[in-house]
Amino acid sequence: MRYKGRRGSSNVEDRRGMGGGGKKAIGGSVGILLIIIVALLGGDPSQILGATDILGPGSDQAYEATAEEQELAEFVSVVLADTEVVWNQIFEDAGMDYEEPGLVLYTGTVESACGTAGSSTGPFYCPGDNKVYIDLSFYEDLRTRFNAPGDFAMAYVIAHEVGHHVQNQLGILKQVQDLRTQLSEKDYNEYQVRLELQADYLAGVWANHVKGMGYLEEGDLEEALNAASAVGDDRIQMQSRGYVVPDSFTHGTSEQRSTWFYKGFKAGDLSEGDTFNANDL
Repeated sequence: MRYKGRRGSSNVEDRRGMGGGGKKAIGGSVGILLIIIVALLGGDPSQILGATDILGPGSDQAYEATAEEQELAEFVSVVLADTEVVWNQIFEDAGMDYEEPGLVLYTGTVESACGTAGSSTGPFYCPGDNKVYIDLSFYEDLRTRFNAPGDFAMAYVIAHEVGHHVQNQLGILKQVQDLRTQLSEKDYNEYQVRLELQADYLAGVWANHVKGMGYLEEGDLEEALNAASAVGDDRIQMQSRGYVVPDSFTHGTSEQRSTWFYKGFKAGDLSEGDTFNANDL
């Protein structure tokens, strides 16, 4: 994907190195000295403690991203900016206003309006604060654990999470969430699958527009399709368990995920994205 030198989004919040509470860390004696100085000047040391995590000797004082990670952060910002352009236009054409989501970069653990999450959770969207959360180490997981390398594989992941934001804007996400207490786990899982497949479709719609902007390179579409297939429930369960349990699927099979992404890519609009009434799942 062509992204070098292009505009990034202003909606990216960098919490890398801040820990789960989103607090800056001050290491060892530096932190203690700062507290003493504040106290001597008549200040309230608790305000320092409340704003920071005081780390023990030998702890990192500040987060330092590698050059590779920083480049990936810039890439994520450009992808988010592209989603803003695409969905603002689609919503405007439909006579609606699009509220742009935020995107939080974090390391390890993070606090969101949906609770505390760790990097093992993978990228996620929180409707409580309209933000996408991602630990950039997931890119390495995508490349090695899921065997889905390439920058557009990561772009697909971001576009999928933004797809959930689009669903939230349209009221679809809440409608599905409201069914949680009304259905059995098995029946609710089916709605979850359809929700996820629709987010894949919306990611495909976005990719169609990015292609129209001239940003796709040879092999990008294949990278996205491979990534969608790699995170199918059946493939993940087979890798982790050695067998699959279809009733426990919450995201869809590898074939379903890549198929719905491609449907969105071919359509380029919302016209064919009603996964909830589709009979071919």
